[in-house]
Amino acid sequence: MYKKIILAFCIFGFTAVSLAADKPPVEKICVYYFHGSMRCPTCYKLEQYSKEAIEGNFKSELASGRLEYRVVNIEQKENEHFIHDYQLYTKALVLSLVKGGRQVKSKNLTNIWQLVGNKYKFIEYVKEELTNFLKEL
Repeated sequence: MYKKIILAFCIFGFTAVSLAADKPPVEKICVYYFHGSMRCPTCYKLEQYSKEAIEGNFKSELASGRLEYRVVNIEQKENEHFIHDYQLYTKALVLSLVKGGRQVKSKNLTNIWQLVGNKYKFIEYVKEELTNFLKEL
């Protein structure tokens, strides 16, 4: 009996792996909040408002995997490539449209700096930009 269970597990295990390999790459939007190691109150506020805008308005997209939100310290060795990838010069919120497993479009939401003093306008700005990106999926 144990041999049958193990054999069934092996067969179904290999089947699951081969099916996963046959799936097309996921289309999604990655939202990155980039920061450095030294952080001021404004930097934390940018991150907090970004998180609130995304988690408060795009719950189903986050749950489905169509949307990912990542906070990234660009001063860590493994993340330094983002500086060149997105031409970063300061803290930033970047939208990245991924299709076929590759980024096809990105946008740096530079207005977050002008809007950080008004939480409502900040959240509306991020919501509008992200809604427009989601239309391209």
